Amino acid sequence: MADTPFSNLFGQSPVRPIQDHIKLAHQCAELLDDFFEASVDNNWETASQVYDRITELEHAADDAKNNLRSNLPNSLMMPVDRGDLLLLVTKQDEIANFTKDIAGIMLGRKMRFPDSLIDQVRSFIKTTIDTSAQAVTAVNEMDELLELGFKGRILDVVHNLIDQLNRLEHENDEQQIQIRAALFEIEEQLPPVEVMFLYKIIEWIGELADSAQSAGGKLQLLIAR
Repeated sequence: MADTPFSNLFGQSPVRPIQDHIKLAHQCAELLDDFFEASVDNNWETASQVYDRITELEHAADDAKNNLRSNLPNSLMMPVDRGDLLLLVTKQDEIANFTKDIAGIMLGRKMRFPDSLIDQVRSFIKTTIDTSAQAVTAVNEMDELLELGFKGRILDVVHNLIDQLNRLEHENDEQQIQIRAALFEIEEQLPPVEVMFLYKIIEWIGELADSAQSAGGKLQLLIAR
């Protein structure tokens, strides 16, 4: 991202670090697909390698988050509130955190979804990753929003991006409902503890998408103000 008039006049803009942070978080989410496929194949060696990469990226996202928080001035010479930016970063960070938690529990317990649910969960994960990717696309427009003073055509572009983000998250919610119902139909055939953890993983995959959608929601608040 090129320097904007804001960064030229008032120092380093926080926009680039925010954009870099969500890219790291999304890279975590993207690896959930590889991890899931390894679990389907009962290939826990590959799953472990993917988890290690997720952990590296999650740590990098944490470092980026902490650096941003430490270096963000208490008073910004920008048309945005410091607290709103920090809330945006918090939601972005949850994308990486939920990915690590999902992969960590599944790896630790060598969890594999029942065959009858695999296609549904695969689609569910894809929509979750798509939701995260859409959040990245929306946040990447922040520099132009600042450049143009939150005015003009860019507002329509960002609103459309956030509308699509909301649609993806709604689709994700519907998929979660369907998977939970399908699991309910077969849960008596499974060990109770396994069922409990399967529901938890389904919930966290949905929460990952919710966090991505919430990041877009925080961006929408910035526009509204």
